[in-house]
Amino acid sequence: MIEIKHESPTVSEYRNLRKIAGLSEKSQKAAEKGIANACFDVTIFDEQVLIGMGRVIGDGGTAFQIIDIAVHPEYQGQGHGKSIMKHVMEYINSVAEVGTYVSLIADYPADQLYAQYGFIMTEPQSAGMYLKY
Repeated sequence: MIEIKHESPTVSEYRNLRKIAGLSEKSQKAAEKGIANACFDVTIFDEQVLIGMGRVIGDGGTAFQIIDIAVHPEYQGQGHGKSIMKHVMEYINSVAEVGTYVSLIADYPADQLYAQYGFIMTEPQSAGMYLKY
């Protein structure tokens, strides 16, 4: 049975799903620090197994970033990514103020999913940048 919850995954669930879904791995310590600090979480379970997740981080008013959108490969193509984004956007729409900036970094071809929710490329006005440790 598929169940959608608005709660954070455990550290082990989070790290495992990121790895299985092909996202970069996060250390135990980083995950322990970060998971508790999200503004919003959505998790999808099949029975007791985490099969999808998405998180929103930010300051609660001026800026939010959508992160950790992941679906287990065996469940991809079944609408779970859209379901995650639907819940994320419902949250964002409930808290956003005039001038709130919402960002994300999209791996290809996931940019096509995010475009369905109104996200556009920042180029050529600006460029996404990052620093990784």
